[in-house]
Amino acid sequence: MAAEDKPEYTTGEKWRRAGLIVRGCKRSLAGENVDLSDIDSKLDRIDDQARKRAAKKK
Repeated sequence: MAAEDKPEYTTGEKWRRAGLIVRGCKRSLAGENVDLSDIDSKLDRIDDQARKRAAKKK
């Protein structure tokens, strides 16, 4: 993701992203074969919402 492509996050989105990242880290400690696709998709959804909001603001 390029720097200009990075959306501006609200405080709630920052907290949700932080929680998901921590959850992913905890799962990664369980082993190499752990599926993290659900956490990745949730992070992508937050990014998409932030991009849509930024595009609407312009």
